[in-house]
Amino acid sequence: MLVNTANTAAIRNYLILTLSVVMVSAGLSELVNNPARIARQDRLDGYVPYVSAGLVSGAVKSVR
Repeated sequence: MLVNTANTAAIRNYLILTLSVVMVSAGLSELVNNPARIARQDRLDGYVPYVSAGLVSGAVKSVR
């Protein structure tokens, strides 16, 4: 009887863990693939050359 109860608890815990992992991964994929976030990232990526140029200019001025 004890073995059957232990197996039942192990299976229940495994199913709870599996369901939790599936739900968390689905939520994370929604966050990562959110169109608003992707558009914002594209807009930020457009500023990278300007920020890099500003950092290089500042570094050159501080070295002189």
